[in-house]
Amino acid sequence: MISLKTERRPGITPAATENRRRPGARRQGRPPTARVPLGRRLRNNWVMLALMAPGVLFFVVFFYVPMLGNIVAFEDYQPFIGFKDSALVGLSNFQELFADPAFWEAVRNTLLFAALQLVLYFPAPLALALLVNSLVGSKVRRFVQSIVYLPHFISWVLVVALFQQVLGGAGLLNNFPARPRHGPARHHDNPHAFPLLITAQVIWKDIGWGMIIYLAALANVDQSLYEAAAVDGANRWRRMWHVTLPAVRRRHDHAPGLRLVQGLVDGWRVPPGK
Repeated sequence: MISLKTERRPGITPAATENRRRPGARRQGRPPTARVPLGRRLRNNWVMLALMAPGVLFFVVFFYVPMLGNIVAFEDYQPFIGFKDSALVGLSNFQELFADPAFWEAVRNTLLFAALQLVLYFPAPLALALLVNSLVGSKVRRFVQSIVYLPHFISWVLVVALFQQVLGGAGLLNNFPARPRHGPARHHDNPHAFPLLITAQVIWKDIGWGMIIYLAALANVDQSLYEAAAVDGANRWRRMWHVTLPAVRRRHDHAPGLRLVQGLVDGWRVPPGK
């Protein structure tokens, strides 16, 4: 007689056999995969680690090791005896700093410069990009881009010297024939005009860099949107306001100034025919 009993292998349950028969079924009772030891992983990836070593060493030596020097803020630091032998004074240096009126004046000036640059510098590259993008001739457009972008490579020392030669006491503007009768303007010595002068230098130097970034975003705007807006009767101003600016904002969502512009776009609608 032929036995109808199914031979079972030790350690294999019917559920495991059923799971093995079904494709894609998860096997039960299988031990988890053992993790590769750290030493073996380092040996397997030694080529990539060797390529990363110079960059890591650069950051450690020039960025992280100098941070140990911040201990001088809590010491009566003497350069001749070094960090180790200088006396610890705790927070007395910070108390002296916060009690100095010049510190709070420096904080106020820093916030003023940052606010002026945020308000005045942000729209300048965008406006210049819109102006350059509207030029028809490609050669003229590339020429304007090159001329405006060149100041980005000039050092700040030369920028200040150039503004001194133009706006200083012996500068170009003070030597006009009609200027001597009124006396020198002395823009650099005027404390009220100095924040605007610094902002003008920042705009003149870096407006070309910001313009190129915005031009790259304008180049990716779908031209069919402009055609559809023109068919609907939108003039140049309305196409710029409702097509160009939203398209640039979508490609620069991280920029807070563009979100502000988009808020103006959404909150203030251009009247028809304007």
